[in-house]
This record gives sequence, C-alpha cells and structure tokens, in this order.
Amino acid sequence: MEFLVYITILIITGLFVGFLSGLFGVGGGFIMVPVQFFLLTSMGVDPTIAIRVAFGTSLAVILPTALSGAIGHSRKGYVMHRPALFMGIAGFTGAVTGAIISSHAPETILRFLFGFLALGAALWMLASNPSSDKLKTEKNEIKFYSYIFWGFLAGISSGLLGIGGGILIVPILIILMGFGAHKAVGTSSAVIIFTAVGGILTYIFTGMNTPGLPQYSVGYINMVQFLALSITSIPTAQLGVKASHKIPEKELKYIYAALMIYIALKMIGVFQWLNLPL
Repeated sequence: MEFLVYITILIITGLFVGFLSGLFGVGGGFIMVPVQFFLLTSMGVDPTIAIRVAFGTSLAVILPTALSGAIGHSRKGYVMHRPALFMGIAGFTGAVTGAIISSHAPETILRFLFGFLALGAALWMLASNPSSDKLKTEKNEIKFYSYIFWGFLAGISSGLLGIGGGILIVPILIILMGFGAHKAVGTSSAVIIFTAVGGILTYIFTGMNTPGLPQYSVGYINMVQFLALSITSIPTAQLGVKASHKIPEKELKYIYAALMIYIALKMIGVFQWLNLPL
C-alpha cells in the first residue's frame, strides 16, 4: 500500500471518529481499531502485533478526542460529575488489567471478543425501553459502588479491546442507571478520559522492545497513526457534540445501535464468510 493512500485513509477515519465521539459519547475505537488493523496487516505486519498496535494507538487517539467531547458536553450541562468520577477511577484500574491481558492474548480471540461486545451492546440498546430513561441519579437512587463495579468492567473492555469503553458505558447508564441518552453520552465522554489513560500507559509498557513493531512505534502505540487520526478527530468531536443535542434521544439510540451492529459483524468476519463486499 502506498504511503499517501495509507495516510489519506487514516485522516478520513479520524474525521469520522471525532464526529462519532462527540455524537455518541464513545471513544471511536470501534471504528479506529478495525481500520488500523486492516491497514497494518495489508502492509505485512503480523496480525497479532497489528491488533495490539491498533488497540494501543486507538486509546492514544481517544484521549484527546474524549477530552474535547467531554468539555463540550460539560458546557451544556450533560456531564454528571459524581458518576463520572467514580466510574472513571474504577475504569482506569480496569483498563490497566484489560491491556495486560490483551498483550498476551491471540489475535483471533481478541477480534471475536471485540465484535461480540459491540454486537451485545447494540442489541441491548435496541431491547431497552425508552420510557425508562428517567434520570434516577437526580433522586440519589444509584449507590456509588454500582458506578465502581460497572466502571471497572467498562475499563477492562477498554484496555482489552482498545476502545474507550463508551459502547458499554452508554447502554449501562441508560438501561441500568436510568440516565437520559444525552446525559449518558456526556458522562460517558468524561469516563473515557480515565480508561484511555490507563490503557495507554499499559500498552506502552508491555509493548516496549517487542520485535516486529511497525516503524515509529512507542510500545504498542504507533506515532504515525496517532498523529494522522488525532489531528483530524479532535476538532470534529465538537461538531458531533453540537449534532447530538439536535437529535431526539430515541433516534440517537437507534443510530448508535445500527452502527455498532455493522462494526461487530465486520470484526467477527461475518461479511467475509458470506463473500459480501462490505
């Protein structure tokens, strides 16, 4: 693959990821991971190394993008700070744990887990009852240990699969915690900051001196991909924030679920098995 084509694909992906991050309160890893993985393998990088670099670099891009999105949501009053803090601290610990596991797991298992998690989150969102979207947290019905428990699980998925954790956090906040979709998206953006930091540090440490890494990599984080993705994703995150507040909550959930189903099937390999050019 020519370098210009490689960079162009990354730039376009970054623009798309930034917008989706602000729109849905997710880190965008579910887009960046498969794109980076397929680009690296097409350039001859070993699939096991490629998937880990995709995870680590994805988290590195997610951090500034999540910061941008969280600031925008906070200004509009859609970040619940107490839940974000509890979930964030637990998520940091979980992300470190997940990244350590990922650094020693086979590529095929990681791809399947990534797709399975995305599909499960999407179906969970579709099955939820929109009428239950009352903000229970305003009535102090949610205990802090619930935030810690779910934050830790979201953190594990973040570190294990190179995602911010939003594909779990958003459904959890809406379905189990009773958040409205807009506040779930805003709070998720803040939690992702913590999970991304935990995963980044671990992927750098576990990937140091690993043979077969692509050029310009620091551990499992590739600086070329990081720069191309982050430079374009940060500004478009604010566009996503603005768009999210103009879309009704019910429609926002359906769009989110549809996108997740596509990515899940792509990573699991369903389209390839069916010989579909998707």
